[in-house]
Amino acid sequence: MKFFVVSDIHGDSYWAKRAIEAFREEGADRIVLLGDILYHGPRNDLPEHYAPKEVIEILNEYADRILAVRGNCEAEVDQMVLKFPVMADYMYLVSGESTFFITHGHLYSPEKLPPVLTPGSVFISGHTHVTRDYVKDGIRFMNPGSPSIPKEGSRPSYIIIEDGKAELKEY
Repeated sequence: MKFFVVSDIHGDSYWAKRAIEAFREEGADRIVLLGDILYHGPRNDLPEHYAPKEVIEILNEYADRILAVRGNCEAEVDQMVLKFPVMADYMYLVSGESTFFITHGHLYSPEKLPPVLTPGSVFISGHTHVTRDYVKDGIRFMNPGSPSIPKEGSRPSYIIIEDGKAELKEY
């Protein structure tokens, strides 16, 4: 199983389309959304191509292939319009011999880890809009940043998980 991981689209239709294109180009089986799918929140400017209704249509076409966690901008109304679950705070993926803890990053973060992570685990989150990939205390921390509202010089990126390996890639 090959997973395509993206975060913090924030209602940007261009980046939703681009993510789907990259998902298809990669030949991935599932899309993993790390939250903040439709709205930008009060701390961010509007993305350039802000069109949440269009993002709903784009993603709902792939509902049977999407796994998602809730970001700090998701609300119950989002679940009413999206055809895939978006309200889980975290999920686990097992690929090959690796365990991946998947979350948005506002409840659990590299600074506030869940108690179940052990060395060799991979912690994947979004939220900060800053691309990261590093190892600390035997745990790998990855963040694909935000394609629509990147911060701190980050480039639009995504993560591919396959056969227990994870790779950060740019669009």
